[in-house]
Formats: sequence, structure tokens, C-alpha cells
Amino acid sequence: MYESNQNEGWHIMDKRRFLIAGASATAASLLTVGCTTTGSGSSDPGVRRQSIESGVDRALSDLYRQVGGSEDLVRSARGTLVFPSVVAAGFIVGGATGEGALREAGKTTGFYRTTTAMAGFLAGAQSTAVFYLFMTPDALSRFKASNGWQVGADAGVTLATVGANARVDTRSAQQPIVGFVLSNAGLMANLSLDGSRVTRLDI
Repeated sequence: MYESNQNEGWHIMDKRRFLIAGASATAASLLTVGCTTTGSGSSDPGVRRQSIESGVDRALSDLYRQVGGSEDLVRSARGTLVFPSVVAAGFIVGGATGEGALREAGKTTGFYRTTTAMAGFLAGAQSTAVFYLFMTPDALSRFKASNGWQVGADAGVTLATVGANARVDTRSAQQPIVGFVLSNAGLMANLSLDGSRVTRLDI
């Protein structure tokens, strides 16, 4: 009887180990897929830069079309950091990554990667566009001078909200750094970008 119970116990433990290992592998594979879809798929720096630039153009067009007043806000910003496709994979272990570009006065001045392990950022594997608008010279200069800038630790980001007139709420826009998170369904709210880390790409 003891030997039978013991064997049954080992069987349950092995089953649990198998399920945990499978779940972890699934989460890891989703995150890996996210990493590969955010780049151009090319090792050529010029092709990679062009892919990011095209993505930034599309993301800004989507933002302007979906969020009233956002284009005027971007024009008034000292710099706008755009990540066209931040892919999140969440099962047991969640994470998100994407590549983007910083634009100042309409011109690209640098390429960047964002990574985060935000719990509850997205459910499952999805892609969102993330925008950081640096509204003051000081906010922009601090970002550019940093070596691994992190939201919450190095600077706070206020997510923009939309008022009853379907335009950006001017109160949320009167902050040093304003953020937008855009999905296929529209502007996302009630989430935090804290923990997101941004590093410069050498391409």
C-alpha cells in the first residue's frame, strides 16, 4: 500500500513538472515570436532602419486618425519616441519588446528598443503601438543623456486621455512626458507603463 501511494505521488509530481515546463516553454516561445516580429528580419542596418521608419510613419498616421488633437500635440512636443509594434506575450511569464525611433522636428535622431515585464499589460500575445511625447526640453535632454531609461525610475509618464469631444484632454497633455498606447481597438487606458525600459540601438 505504501509503495503504491508513493508511486502515485511521484506520478503527480512528474505531471506537475511537465505542465510547468510546457507552460514556461509556451511563454518563452511567444516572447521569442514577439522579438522577431518587431524587427525587419534583416541583419542589414539600412534595411532595419528603413523598416523601423516605415513602422513609425504608419503608427503616427493611425494615432492621428484615431485620436483627435494628437497630431497637434506631437507637433508641439520637443521629441516623440514611437514604438510601432510592441509585442507582448503573457501566459505564466509575461513580457513585451519592440523597436522604434525618436523624432525631433520631424526628423529621426535615434533608434531604440523597449523591453518590459509588465504584469497585466496585455493578455495573450498582441501588438500595440507605444508613443512617448517629450513636451519640455529638460525631459527630452534627460532621456537622451540616459544609459537605459526606465519609466517610473527615471521619469514619470502621464497617459493621455480623451475627453467627451473625442479629443485629447488638455489637462493630461500638460505634463513633461505624455504617453499613448494604441491597439487595433483604439486608445488604451487604465494601464501603466512603469517598468518599461528603453535603450538605444546601435544601427
